[in-house]
Amino acid sequence: MDLRITNCNNFFKIRGVLNKESIVLFNQEFKNIFEKMDNLKVSIEGVESMDRHGVNAITKLHREALMKNKSLSIIGYGCKDLYNHFKATAAA
Repeated sequence: MDLRITNCNNFFKIRGVLNKESIVLFNQEFKNIFEKMDNLKVSIEGVESMDRHGVNAITKLHREALMKNKSLSIIGYGCKDLYNHFKATAAA
């Protein structure tokens, strides 16, 4: 399944596969997002799979939110790799 991103106000739903091929769409959708919004919610419930490029893209979005003092909420059980990445980072 291809990557699909839908949004309503500040709530984004990501569905499909977030990988090297689909990362361009992800980056286009969230480019300069914190210039427009202070609060952002992203649901990854519909993400079927994610490779390291997808994990890195969400991590980059998270870092940008921290640097700009914005709020980012990642909602859903999505991908285990993403959960493990943030769990390892919090432990360090």
